[in-house]
Amino acid sequence: MTSIEDRTGVAGGASGADPSEVLREIEQRVLWLATAIVHHANRVRPNPSGLKVGGHQASSASMVTIMTALWFEHLRSGDRVSVKPHASPVLHAINYLLGELDERYLTTLREYGGLQSYPSRSKDPDPVDYSTGSVGIGATAPIWGALARRYVTSLGADPGTGRQYSLVGDAELDEGACWEAILDPMVAELGEVVWIVDLNRQSLDRVVPNIGTPRLQGMFDAAGWQVLTVKYGRLLEKLFTRPGGPALRRRIDEMPNPEYQRLLRCTPAQLRERLPGDDAELAGLVAELDDATLHAAIRNLGGHDLAALGDAFAEIDDSRPTVIFAYTVKGYGLASEGHPQNHSSLLTTEQMEQLGAVVGASVDDPWARFPAGSAAARLCSSVGARLRREPVVRGAVTGIPADIGRTPSGTATTQAALGRALLDLTRSAPEAARRVVTLCPDVSSSTNLGGWVNKVGVWSARERVDWFADDPETILHWRERPTGQHLELGIAETNLVGLLGELGATWSRWGEPLLPIGVLYDPFVERALEPWSFGIYAGGQSILVGTPSGVSLAPEGGAHQSISTPSVGLEQPGCISYDPAFAIDVEWTLLASLARLGRPDGTSAYLRLSTRPVDQTLAAVPTDPAARERRRRQVVAGAYPLRRATQDGRAVAPALTIAAMGAVVPEALAAAERLEGLGTPTDVVCVTSAGLLFDAQQARGGRGDAETWILDAAFPAHRATPLVTVLDGHPHTLAFLAGINQVRAAHLGVSRFGQSGDLDDVYRHHGLDAGTIVSAGLDLTA
Repeated sequence: MTSIEDRTGVAGGASGADPSEVLREIEQRVLWLATAIVHHANRVRPNPSGLKVGGHQASSASMVTIMTALWFEHLRSGDRVSVKPHASPVLHAINYLLGELDERYLTTLREYGGLQSYPSRSKDPDPVDYSTGSVGIGATAPIWGALARRYVTSLGADPGTGRQYSLVGDAELDEGACWEAILDPMVAELGEVVWIVDLNRQSLDRVVPNIGTPRLQGMFDAAGWQVLTVKYGRLLEKLFTRPGGPALRRRIDEMPNPEYQRLLRCTPAQLRERLPGDDAELAGLVAELDDATLHAAIRNLGGHDLAALGDAFAEIDDSRPTVIFAYTVKGYGLASEGHPQNHSSLLTTEQMEQLGAVVGASVDDPWARFPAGSAAARLCSSVGARLRREPVVRGAVTGIPADIGRTPSGTATTQAALGRALLDLTRSAPEAARRVVTLCPDVSSSTNLGGWVNKVGVWSARERVDWFADDPETILHWRERPTGQHLELGIAETNLVGLLGELGATWSRWGEPLLPIGVLYDPFVERALEPWSFGIYAGGQSILVGTPSGVSLAPEGGAHQSISTPSVGLEQPGCISYDPAFAIDVEWTLLASLARLGRPDGTSAYLRLSTRPVDQTLAAVPTDPAARERRRRQVVAGAYPLRRATQDGRAVAPALTIAAMGAVVPEALAAAERLEGLGTPTDVVCVTSAGLLFDAQQARGGRGDAETWILDAAFPAHRATPLVTVLDGHPHTLAFLAGINQVRAAHLGVSRFGQSGDLDDVYRHHGLDAGTIVSAGLDLTA
């Protein structure tokens, strides 16, 4: 086992400094800085609006020792750390001491342009490995980061090595996302993953009555993790060896969490009365202790003992994931320590002055650094140099075609078109296709990815035997090998999009861009939206495909038909959505989406696909190359004119326009034909992206910088008429289109839970059929 001198790189030397005392000095300064960052934001900085600024001094304090030991003793430049959301001030304090954060930012917590409320990889000015904030998502991110790095390695790149740490609050383990990740079979092989659980036994509102640590330990152990526990510090461990010591251990082990927390708020005199209870042997030990020792002993938990933590870190087994349960006190070292309502409490200025007196700092000069040449300053400098990373040299994916050149014919679904387009990409652009990686939560065959999976294989860190390779009745071949390009997790959408986000961030982490595509059932997209959105926020650029979608999935009925997903592209920052009607539209929008990935100005995409078979000749793809390219540009930009009004076979000015999106475009075309027979010439516009059209309309009004030409191409002012919008989703998605030319409008879509039946019956039930469209059009033009 390494000594503390070996771990820190600082020995006494000529200065005579004790390395453990130097580390303790840094720990105290980190506590001060983290507390002062929150204090300044709330008590010092002017707040003219009067809104609560907030921050978490107590939650930060419980992590100070853990993070000091990790950063200043064990962390290496190749390691990555996800810091629990409420400990962000500790991360900024450490980065400041290591020379990675300018002093001017210490006064800007939760200020516009300053330090973010929670660690943000994309918005904070100092190094942040993982964005956190939504509990459970930041905890699991390093698992997916570990998988993403291994996948990048399989491409022949060298992203380096290192552990992936998660600093997790114990209350975070209430989140199902944590257990979905922990239990996935793929995770048990990730020896670089280390979770450190800050076991302070408090949540936002209360002391948790029974944290059930043995049960949690057993659950991790059953999932194949190494389980380490750091419960007591050296002072308590020493007391346990004295007469009455076993009784002291038993008393603390057996008392309920709330009772223990109450003891933290007791004076030494109260401790002497409450701690022994009826145990004479324990009373004898307590009587021998002076007040200072007794006060220190009751809070001497392992998560606040640098040496005990160092010993635990040294025991990590890199052959499997590790979890370290570190017992801590919420608010450790602060006047609020152990109080059940200390979660968002703030120290007063007087309490800050008292803290400064204890740790050797001053409210008059809160950001003072260690004196130049001191042992603490030397340690900060050496650790900063050790952890500093070289700037990432970012590669780029080139050679993605805009148009593969095929023109689909016959009857096809947009879902099947996805797999077809991916296979075509392997032939037309093999270098770019090698960067594509697909993910599914156990739905590869039912989402038409079988051909792609057979072609590229399934990714695995090592090659595995395909025992069904010689079975003639096996259609989907599950060939697992390091060169595979398909990853399949269990049925957990949170896992899928968590990994999707990390695969989409490799361009910025290691300079190796990937083109990740996650495919799941559209009815479950909303379940995945929060972690996918968080991945986008953190710089993870990816494509999410929801299929099958809408009430077009007629026999499924009920809530198994997605209603609100079409508005995802309207509402999700950093994402462009497409709901294509034809196979060629799928190809063009997929290629355009792939081309936007893995770059500083890139965006994610959401494709909503259907299992409804559609006659592909309805797409009327132009045969002239220039006209075809014009159509492609319009498809990618958000909409295109599919049918222009005629009367008696002649082109005429329209009396009505139908704007249709996705699976219901055939109904719109059929309605236009019927309306023409009734003397109402009708234009049909095929909308591919409601979000892009909305952006264009906003930009036209000076509220954005999107290109606006698509509005003139799809909805020219000289052809403005009353408008019927229709889609297999909530009608509000396209309702804004009426504002382009300020026309009267009717909006058709789905606003009720689904109903089982055949397609015609279901469409009539929801008013998506041609007859309803005709009726709405006649009402507008009457």
